[in-house]
Amino acid sequence: MHIGLIGLGKMGYSMRERLRNNGIQVTGFDKNPVISDAGSLAELAAELPAPRIVWVMVPSGATTAAVISDLAEVLDGGDLVIDGGNSRFSDDLRHSELLARKGIRYLDCGVSGGIWGLEKGYGLMVGGSAADVDRALPLFDALRPSGHRADSFVHAGGTGAGHYAKMVHNGIEYGLMQAYAEGYELLAAQEIIDDVPGILRAWQSGTVIRSWLLELAVRALEEDPGLERVAGFVEDSGEGRWTVEEAMAAEIPAPAIASAVFARFASRQDDSPAMKLVAALRGQFGGHAVKTARQEQDPGRGGVPLSAAEQAIRDAGTPE
Repeated sequence: MHIGLIGLGKMGYSMRERLRNNGIQVTGFDKNPVISDAGSLAELAAELPAPRIVWVMVPSGATTAAVISDLAEVLDGGDLVIDGGNSRFSDDLRHSELLARKGIRYLDCGVSGGIWGLEKGYGLMVGGSAADVDRALPLFDALRPSGHRADSFVHAGGTGAGHYAKMVHNGIEYGLMQAYAEGYELLAAQEIIDDVPGILRAWQSGTVIRSWLLELAVRALEEDPGLERVAGFVEDSGEGRWTVEEAMAAEIPAPAIASAVFARFASRQDDSPAMKLVAALRGQFGGHAVKTARQEQDPGRGGVPLSAAEQAIRDAGTPE
C-alpha cells in the first residue's frame, strides 16, 4: 500500500516512520522542505497510485479546512481522505460534503499517542462508512499497538464519530491530569511528607490509580524533582472546552472535566504546583511546548518582548 501523509510535525513525522516500519509506502508533504517528500500537493497526488489515500495531520480549524479544500482540487473521484488531526466533529460533515462533490471519500480519525506513538503505537477512533474503514484497515493496523485490534481501534460510527470520541477522550484526559496534579500539590504542601516523587512512583504497581499518565508524572519529577524549570501555565488545544460545551448541550453533568478546563484558565493567572505538573505531563506525553519559569518572568529576549508571531511559534505544540 502507498499513501500520502500531509503534515510532518511531532506526530505526523513519527506516524510516517511507523507506517514505513510496518510495510506501508508513504509520500509525505510538509511546508518544511527538509522533511517533505513532495514539493506540493499536486506533486504528492501525482506520485500516489489511484485510487489514492491521503492522510491529513495538520492543526485543526482553518489549516485543516484549507488543506481539505486544496485536496479537492488535486484528487479524483474514488480517492479517500482521512483527517487524523483534532478537528471538531462538527467540521467533519462540511469536509465530507465538500469532497463528496468531487466523488472523494472521507474518514475522520481521532489519534492518541502523542510523541510516544512511534514506539508504542496509536489509539485510533474512526468515523465514516464501513467500506472506507475496511479499505484503510491496513493503515490502522500498522499504526495501532500490537495485540487485539479492539483494544486500540474502533469504528466509532458515521462521519464525525471518530473526532467526537477523541474529543471526549481528551476531556477525560483533562480530568485525570488535574486529579493527579491536585494530589501532587497536596502531598508537596504537607511537612510530614519527605518523598513526593517516591510516593507517586510507589503508586505505579498494584494501586487502583496506576496508569500511563502516572508513569509520566513520575518521569517528569525524576527529570525536575521540584518542577522548578516549569511554569504553571497550561494551554488547552480545544477538545476539553468542546467536551464541556457538548455536555451542556446534552444536559449531561461533567463537573470533573469542566473543573479541569477552568483550572487551565486559572493557570494563566496564578502559578501553582498543580498546574506545573499538568504542564510537565503535556510535555511528557505530547511533546507540547512548556513555558520555563524564566520565560514566565521574562517573556522576551534579554528584556525585549516577543512579537505575537514569535510567541505563537514558540508556544506551538501538537494535538494531545
